[in-house]
Amino acid sequence: MSITKKPLFNEFGDTEVSKKKIINGNTTNLNDFNNMKYNWVSDWYRQSMNNFWIPEEINLSQDLKDYQKLSKEERTAYDKILSFLIFLDSIQTANLVNINNYITASEVNLCLTIQSFQEAVHSQSYSYMLDTICSPEKRNEILYQWKNDKVLLERNKFIGDLYNEFLEKPTGNNLLKTIMANYILEGIYFYSGFMFFYNLERNGKMPGSAQEIRYINRDENTHLWLFRNILKELRQEEPELFTEEVLAELRDMMKTGVENEIAWGHYVIGDSIQGINKKLIEDYIKYLGNLRLKAIGIEPLYDDYEENPAAWVDALADANSVKTDFFEAKSTAYAKSGALIDDL
Repeated sequence: MSITKKPLFNEFGDTEVSKKKIINGNTTNLNDFNNMKYNWVSDWYRQSMNNFWIPEEINLSQDLKDYQKLSKEERTAYDKILSFLIFLDSIQTANLVNINNYITASEVNLCLTIQSFQEAVHSQSYSYMLDTICSPEKRNEILYQWKNDKVLLERNKFIGDLYNEFLEKPTGNNLLKTIMANYILEGIYFYSGFMFFYNLERNGKMPGSAQEIRYINRDENTHLWLFRNILKELRQEEPELFTEEVLAELRDMMKTGVENEIAWGHYVIGDSIQGINKKLIEDYIKYLGNLRLKAIGIEPLYDDYEENPAAWVDALADANSVKTDFFEAKSTAYAKSGALIDDL
């Protein structure tokens, strides 16, 4: 299936809301908040705007002290996970515009634009963490670990190659795979890392870093919700894209993402850190893989992974339930609002 890049200015675009389409629509690019075809966008937009936060307002003074006291295994994991998060959020910021160029529903364009901004904030957050706890030399070493660590480089290549494939050949199938890759990145690829930071916090270490991650995690949940809805709308509007063969390919992509995340967690965390181990990582990521697939109407991968084996991760990830002073560790939100995601 071919797809058409949207024009910047289109005087002959459709003005009827009912004619809007996720792809291959005849858009005017007019942002009209009163006439949206996709009603879920309104809730998503307000949630994302309420989630606004500034990384430097989180106090990392305790983290500066704690970092020097981390065990060798904890410090290695901290460095490598941060390097991984920095790289992927950086290419997210760069790639979302490539997707947005082919999305012809203006309200969805707005969502992707907000996500791009939030990914930039995440990159700012990681830089702030590194600048606070590391020397400039150590900071640069962590930033570019992915170039020298073969395991880390291979992890980045799975998502990066899918993004490049769409950039080089923008077909409907490649767009679908890129959207699925985003869904996997936001819903699977970060989660052993998030688990690691929350585990440090519950062991009384690096509370500021965990708070930064908590806000990032909250943003990623909204991004996950966004891509889930894009996939569901596409499946309704362009059913010919979702053949049995393609659905099997998307399911296999999730399997690869799950296996990559488990292997990564085993590599950087292993069994040497108190409160977290290889089995817990594997069980949690498989549980998430099933959850993510069910949310987009695809058969789960694994039997007997219906219950969350790491409920403490979700509890610590809830920014609205962790009470902190705004200028000591920063408040949960400028305008507190309920979570959008119940099933992701």
